[in-house]
Amino acid sequence: MHEVKTKEDNRLFLEMPIAIYKNDSNWIRPLDKDIEDVFDTAKNKFFKHGECSRWILFDNNNQIVGRVAAFINKKYKQSQPTGGIGFFECINNQQAAHFIFDHCKQWLLQRGMEAMDGPINFGERDRWWGLLSEGFDEPLYCMNYNPPYYKTLMESYGFELFFNQICYGMKTKDSLQEKFFIRHNEVAHDAAFSAKMIDKNRLDQFAKDFAIVYNKAWASHGDNKQIDERTVVKMFEQMKSVMDETLIWFAYYHTDPIAMFVNLPDINQYFKYLNGRFGWLQKIQFVIRQKFGKCRRCVGLVFGVVPEHQGKGVDSYLIVEAAKVIQKKVKYEDYEMQWIGDFNPKMMNIAENLGAHPTRKLITYRYLFDRSLEFKRHPIIGV
Repeated sequence: MHEVKTKEDNRLFLEMPIAIYKNDSNWIRPLDKDIEDVFDTAKNKFFKHGECSRWILFDNNNQIVGRVAAFINKKYKQSQPTGGIGFFECINNQQAAHFIFDHCKQWLLQRGMEAMDGPINFGERDRWWGLLSEGFDEPLYCMNYNPPYYKTLMESYGFELFFNQICYGMKTKDSLQEKFFIRHNEVAHDAAFSAKMIDKNRLDQFAKDFAIVYNKAWASHGDNKQIDERTVVKMFEQMKSVMDETLIWFAYYHTDPIAMFVNLPDINQYFKYLNGRFGWLQKIQFVIRQKFGKCRRCVGLVFGVVPEHQGKGVDSYLIVEAAKVIQKKVKYEDYEMQWIGDFNPKMMNIAENLGAHPTRKLITYRYLFDRSLEFKRHPIIGV
């Protein structure tokens, strides 16, 4: 295994997948900058409490046949010290894959790890997380995509299913079920409730509202953590150029933010023409395609209701209020939600009640270094 250290190594790491997917019309090459940012100590905050290395694998003829990254994150709280592997690519050769996984295992063992999860990201779960096992269509932005045989490579080594990641989708024009309107009306009759679209001119205020809802709704789950307002402001500023205000909604009780529904256009529909580059020429192409081209799919990123207002119909209220506006737009034909873990049946139930159907499935695997230990799947939220 050759560790990535030089600019040439980095180029080989980024370009290695091209040969794997040369005959796959559904593959969209990720932007080089999005991959490089993960490994940039100045840009990836996870280096503050973690460590990462990456490698490329050559065969006896000096041809690249694989790549991988391995990392530890001290804040990745699991039942045992667990590292991660990601950005795995490999030819259809079990021996090569085993060699790669063994190398990662040894690297992680040397750093006190007792297990490895993969393929995951050295970062947040909303990017590069999981192995695609069903629904080999064009991937959403920053979503993993891989050949079907990767599943065999990982499972043959001994990786076991830790949790499934289900994406749900529907046509934006599909009618909501009647029960959504009934529950919506029950909430709407109380003037204390209101719903608002995001306003790009007031991102600071909406960032504060996002942080409040996020921290109340998710921060207590598993290894999730509090998010601060400054982080959200930065995130919103990064999203601003692609943000469609009609796709991002918040619900309030009096003036208190109690729910949010965050969606974006699927910008992979533009990036698929850029071949991984995003220099000045590609930025011009992106702006032109964004202004005059077609983006028929929007993506659901975050949906949540604070605990004290759950079970009151606020979810239906917010969805219907948003649908009144979104369904009037002819721009978007398809709606697909970012993955929901099968450890979160409440959110899966909301998606199914919405009338959405599974569109693709990814898998987060775990490999215990001590093979005599009992393997346990991700615990169910709320149980």
